[in-house]
Amino acid sequence: MRFGIISTAKIARKDVIPGIQKSDHTVAAISSRTRDRAGEVAEGLGIDSAFGDYETMFAEADIDAVYNPLPNALHAEWSQRAADHGLDVLCEKPLTVDTAGAVDLFDYCAEQGVTLMEAFMYQFHPRTRRAREIVETELGEVHTVDASFKFSLDDSSNIRLDPELAGGSLMDVGCYAVSAARGFLGEPDRAFAHARDSRDSGVDTNFSGVLSYDDGRVASVSCGFDGPRREYYRVETDDGWLEAPNCFGPEHDESVSLTYSVDGREVTETFDPVDHYQLQVEAFADAVENDETPPIDRAETLGNMRAMDALARSADTGQPVDIASPE
Repeated sequence: MRFGIISTAKIARKDVIPGIQKSDHTVAAISSRTRDRAGEVAEGLGIDSAFGDYETMFAEADIDAVYNPLPNALHAEWSQRAADHGLDVLCEKPLTVDTAGAVDLFDYCAEQGVTLMEAFMYQFHPRTRRAREIVETELGEVHTVDASFKFSLDDSSNIRLDPELAGGSLMDVGCYAVSAARGFLGEPDRAFAHARDSRDSGVDTNFSGVLSYDDGRVASVSCGFDGPRREYYRVETDDGWLEAPNCFGPEHDESVSLTYSVDGREVTETFDPVDHYQLQVEAFADAVENDETPPIDRAETLGNMRAMDALARSADTGQPVDIASPE
């Protein structure tokens, strides 16, 4: 598969382009708002073609698919424009600014006959899959999950602090915590949350919430831009627990671990370094080439967006919010 990259965003340069280049697929083109910037990055990363605007790349580059790491508020528009050219789309998370937008984007891409997948790379790491397997097969009934992703954001001009671009910690890193909680507990029934804007930026810079279930199970999720980096999830069950540190963004050359306890017996499992961006790209390309539903499918993306929408509404209103049932 030949990829075109929309923009020269850091995540594209540092993570996704190298991941593609390690695979059997290629980065054939990159576009930016200026030809000079695209050319500079293309030369540094060994990409053959560079374009000074996205639309020209769609029309003229020899590509099969695009990777879209634009700011959140631009995901839907430029993913649709790529679909107009018959290009399959791997779009950075969160897919859109809300559930309604995600529904529209999935519908649009289906009408155009192209594959759309949200890029949630941590789900492709072997540790994530093993953690879910352990909880499902080796531990008892889950009753609580605690998941968090926080880091210090020092740049006041960062797009994550721009409300016009759908910034905020919930959208940027809270989506990981919500995804982790749902991965262990399934779809929640209601949400209650609080948010803080410590920068007077117009977006949440600290966010904490509770996802609750009618059967009494509960997940706490938190995220923020105002403290040292910390990312983890912990699952509590009737007979033990499981915990994974550094669980969302380990480097491709970094070994990681998880620890779990069952009936007082504690086990730590270690995982060799792996590039989960490469694994993500390979899974996406395999789905396209085999005409299969991608592993992060419509139901998974919409489930995460519904929970995030409810958390955001609760933080705005100060009241619990019921989460809409799947379509």
